Parts: sequence; structure tokens; C-alpha cells
Amino acid sequence: MLYFLENSFEIKMSLEGNQAVDSELEKFLTVEKVKTQFHEQVHHITDVCWDKCIDKPGSKLDGKTQACMINCVERFIDASLVLTNRFAHLLQGSRS
Repeated sequence: MLYFLENSFEIKMSLEGNQAVDSELEKFLTVEKVKTQFHEQVHHITDVCWDKCIDKPGSKLDGKTQACMINCVERFIDASLVLTNRFAHLLQGSRS
């Protein structure tokens, strides 16, 4: 009987340890997913703004091209924030 109790305790401790590992793994995967989404967004913005602002690549960006890139990125971020806030507002309204 004592052997059974010891095994039960070991199994319980092992399961609790696995749950802790699962929780840490889940947090790690969530962080990695957010990083991946961020990098994808940066690449998307770069592609859009590059196509909009760069006629022909040179050795460096001229003032007009640089201003276009900055404006493009800022407008993209502004639009993303407006959409995010709007969706958050709609979600809050649907929960009420």
C-alpha cells in the first residue's frame, strides 16, 4: 500500500510539473507568435511603402523619397491604430 501511495505522489508531482512546463511553453509560444506577427507587419509595411515611394533604387534615399517613406509608415501606423481602436470599441459594445 505504501508503494502505491509513493507512486501516486510521484505521478501527481510529475503531472504538476508537466502543467508548469506546459504553462511556460504556452507563454513562450505566445511571445514568439507576437514577434512573428510584428515581423510580418514590418515586412508588409516595407513592401507597401517601398512600392509607393521608390521609383528606382539608388545608392541612398533622396529627401523626397525619405519623406515619402516616413509619411507612408506613419499613415500606415495611424490607420492601424484607428482600426484597432474601432474594433475594440465595437467589441466592448457587443459585450454590453
